[in-house]
Amino acid sequence: MSRAASRFLNSVSCGELQRRWRAVRAAMRERGIDVLILQNSSDWVGGYIRWFTNEPATNGYPSSVVFPLEGGMSVIEQGPFNQVRESDDAETRGTGIARRLTTPNYPSVYYTGGYDAEIAAGEVRRFGAKCMGLVAPAAMYHSFGKRLLELLAHDISIVDATDFVDRIKAIKSTEERELIRSVAAMQDQVMAGVREFVRPGLKDFEVAAYAQYLSQQLGSEQGIFLCSSARPGQAASFRPRFMQGRTLEKGDVYSLLVECNGAGGFYTELSRIFVLGRAPAELREAQSAVVEAQSRALALLRPGASCREIFEEHNAYLRSSGLPEERRLSTHGMGYDMVERPLIRQDENMRIEENMTIVCHPGILTERLFAHNTDVYMIESHGPSKCLHLTPKEIMEI
Repeated sequence: MSRAASRFLNSVSCGELQRRWRAVRAAMRERGIDVLILQNSSDWVGGYIRWFTNEPATNGYPSSVVFPLEGGMSVIEQGPFNQVRESDDAETRGTGIARRLTTPNYPSVYYTGGYDAEIAAGEVRRFGAKCMGLVAPAAMYHSFGKRLLELLAHDISIVDATDFVDRIKAIKSTEERELIRSVAAMQDQVMAGVREFVRPGLKDFEVAAYAQYLSQQLGSEQGIFLCSSARPGQAASFRPRFMQGRTLEKGDVYSLLVECNGAGGFYTELSRIFVLGRAPAELREAQSAVVEAQSRALALLRPGASCREIFEEHNAYLRSSGLPEERRLSTHGMGYDMVERPLIRQDENMRIEENMTIVCHPGILTERLFAHNTDVYMIESHGPSKCLHLTPKEIMEI
């Protein structure tokens, strides 16, 4: 199977995959780890599967990988009982997958929860592993992890391998950086299209659906499009689809977050504010403060800087400016996951490094307004690159 001539929409090169595998295996050898186990069920915040295999996990169905120190991977996915298919050479080159094993397990059917773990344990034994590393166990279904430990904990040593995989995954290669730039450019096109489309009489979800349509026409696979509208003096915050039923009226404020993937399966995100008329002075002032807070935060993102110290310094600036402190997350890594390390927060032990991709989205949310500005940057030798998004950092008055 040639991936270039296949059905795959977004892939990275075989050379890029091999770079990742070499880096991970070198780290495994240093730590005496023979095999890694990972499971994802969504590619929004479950991008490890795609990073290893070029294929995403989607829609809640678990996809599990056994990654050995030598040779091709085994993938366990939903399908008939006891089915095993050996991959041909072209498929293995394009994905790293040597065997596909299936079982009909469903998170909505409790008694099937350990089926894939039993297969994974068999593959770990087939590889003769003495030490197994778990990658992102927080992403695994509980029944999978529980059954896996029941089957293997007495036979082999088990360690958490997530941290060293995260550190490799966070540094983007030349190929990855170019793909991420193209995703940001795609989102600029989407936002420009929305600017021409949004108007009174549409429901919030119709505008978001148009943004999703444009992104998928441009090659996106997955993503979220959060939005809402409100009268001036009320907060038009990011709301999920089931809360997007309001009808836009003249003078309304409309917030939109475009957070979808694209080339190579990478995510970036972009948010802006639209006003169907003139923006209120109160909102313009808050938006100006948000853009300044973003600029101040970015100035701290220098290679070698401590994420914890950046967080403390940024909150000190917010306090001194009379703005609310960040208590959740406004600056973080991005790639195959909508949120990936490093987090600019008090609980992160990573440091900023060159060639990381960082999204910065400070905001002000009160009962009267929601001001926000979301953009993506690359970390270069001196600090952040120019913004990858070219959409002006301003309120769009329609």
